[in-house]
Amino acid sequence: MSTAILTGPPVAGSSLETDLRTLGFDVRTASDPAGATELLAQAPPQERVAVVDPRFVGHLHALRLALTDPRFPAAAVPGALTVQPAARAALDRAAGRIPVGAGTAHLTDVLTDTLTEALDRADVGLHRVEPGSLVATLALTPAQREEAREAVAAVDEEAVRLRTAVKSRDGFFTTFFISPYSRYLARWCARRGLTPNQVTTASLITALIAAGCAATGTRGGFVAAGVLLLLSFVLDCTDGQLARYSLQYSTLGAWLDATFDRAKEYAYYAGLALGAARGGDDVWALALGAMILQTCRHVVDFAFNEGSDFEGGDGGAGPAVGLSDRLDRVGWTVWARRMIVLPIGERWAMIAVLTALTTPRIVFSVLLVGCALAACYTTAGRVLRSRSRRARRTDRAARALADLADYGPLVELLTGGGRGRASTGSLLAPVMAFLSSAVLLVWVISQPDPASWLTVGVAVCSALLAAAALARPLKGALDWLVPPFFRAGEYLLVLVLAARADAHGALPAAFGLVAAVAYHHYDTVYRIRGGAGAPPRWLVRATGGYEGRILVVTVLAALLPATGFTIALTALAGVLALLVLAESIRFWVAAHNHGAPAVHDEGEPA
Repeated sequence: MSTAILTGPPVAGSSLETDLRTLGFDVRTASDPAGATELLAQAPPQERVAVVDPRFVGHLHALRLALTDPRFPAAAVPGALTVQPAARAALDRAAGRIPVGAGTAHLTDVLTDTLTEALDRADVGLHRVEPGSLVATLALTPAQREEAREAVAAVDEEAVRLRTAVKSRDGFFTTFFISPYSRYLARWCARRGLTPNQVTTASLITALIAAGCAATGTRGGFVAAGVLLLLSFVLDCTDGQLARYSLQYSTLGAWLDATFDRAKEYAYYAGLALGAARGGDDVWALALGAMILQTCRHVVDFAFNEGSDFEGGDGGAGPAVGLSDRLDRVGWTVWARRMIVLPIGERWAMIAVLTALTTPRIVFSVLLVGCALAACYTTAGRVLRSRSRRARRTDRAARALADLADYGPLVELLTGGGRGRASTGSLLAPVMAFLSSAVLLVWVISQPDPASWLTVGVAVCSALLAAAALARPLKGALDWLVPPFFRAGEYLLVLVLAARADAHGALPAAFGLVAAVAYHHYDTVYRIRGGAGAPPRWLVRATGGYEGRILVVTVLAALLPATGFTIALTALAGVLALLVLAESIRFWVAAHNHGAPAVHDEGEPA
């Protein structure tokens, strides 16, 4: 239960008190500022507190947006404000400083506005809600009140609430084929008390059943798998719309939504590969290649976005951004550009249809071509944007890129933590990162037998090049390419060595290992996005880092026969999965239980 304090001149016939109780507040009334201050002091410190003027007139959902959104420590609309425990001290100080006596009526007559301005000056992260077409106003006279009531009656509040439950920026398939009805499913869930996390879990279970159907290798199983994958995607859209409809955002929910999306897609890849194997077609290399390509695409997205924090603004993004803005003004190009990047809606729809109508080999072949073209398009555009920038990347952004690089104890020892001087125009870091991966990959691909001690020596050289890439802070214009180069090099090394081992089960074992490492990299991103920073260094050191893992894998390949290498990859995958999953689950559950700020991502469709 939260506490709402009504303070100001009473209004006859107002339903405001009922509305506040509907939103879950324990309503108390104060006749003057002193009484409001006393009630604030009595409210438990771990509770959300709202201060509302009885003269407030507006839609219930406008009040919900202002008083119940968990993402902000403080929020306000005219006549109403709320603070979470993190901002309680600032509100208490502001209330205690309100003067009394002659000449102070302008401060106490509209107490909520006075407190809102004080919170704004206190820099507590106050969010001023923009109600849009909804009404949220302070009516000080009967005439204003009547006019506001007419404005409230003129707007269909439920229609606005349903419309705003849909993500403002989404893919073509999601916007036109899913959201028109999934928003009503979200409302149905809200009215039955279901939470977004429950819907997210239902989406995961549905996708895992779809993967199981694909693993049967029968035409009926493939058709069922395609239908269930689409149903899983409908539920995936519904959980976010339910969160926006009912403002049920949470740190744990954001993590589950992002993590389960990856788990669903990659589990489905594994199911398709198993189904193909039942029909006598080994497509594990294609499945692993699809997972690697999709993960590297995400790493490009994450690294570019996390690295786009520059001193003094965007750094003059240049003609590439200007061209993009001009294209955005041409309606059809917006949708075409969103479809080109093959976001999750288009991608899953394509996978589902091809699964039902064709074979797993065709599914993966088309997926690899489509994702490769999308990766080239997005990466080229981002390189052009970056090359035109002249601003210096902030220390926070450089630190985020270094964390995404996932360097281990060897690089840490060689670089001393990257304390050299950075240069915005230097290409040293991306060039060294590219060479670190390219040299090793060219070697293992070109050798008749890459499972040798010479390969281990090349892996050592690769680690030294990685150290050279990270010897200075990553503040160069193209330094965001360092993490994707490392990810591609590590993942592809595992794929090539497993494929060249020519042992039964080597590629499925490699699939498991890459999946475990990829989870660690995704978890790093979600922690940084949530403001918690990278995983603890002990965990990164325990996983070996980029250079440590490539050394371990090449040593295992040189030391063991093909069958033993397969067993070693399986064991390594299991150990890494247990390690990173245990720490990840511990962290996110603790963050949720300790009231970490809720995270809600409205960015690019994944």
